[in-house]
Amino acid sequence: MEYIYAAMLLHTTGQEINEENVKKVLEAAGSEVDEARVKALIAALEDVDIEDAIQKTAVAAPAAAAATTPAAAEEEEEEEEDEEEKEEEAAAGLGALFG
Repeated sequence: MEYIYAAMLLHTTGQEINEENVKKVLEAAGSEVDEARVKALIAALEDVDIEDAIQKTAVAAPAAAAATTPAAAEEEEEEEEDEEEKEEEAAAGLGALFG
């Protein structure tokens, strides 16, 4: 991910995204530079409109988070109900021992 972050940082600061600049950013961050990964990144970004990609990601991320939130809340609620049932069963079992 640090390679993508380096490219995004360069883009944000208006610098050219090329091998030399990506290497400088990675080295400044204290990361080991893999020449092959840098070359692959530059090749992969060759035909990409980074601003458009950022816009699409910024729109998709909140929508994805909103879509999963109700399901996660429902799952959590079901887990709580299961725990309550188990506690009630355990209490009933203990009551039978002493009854």
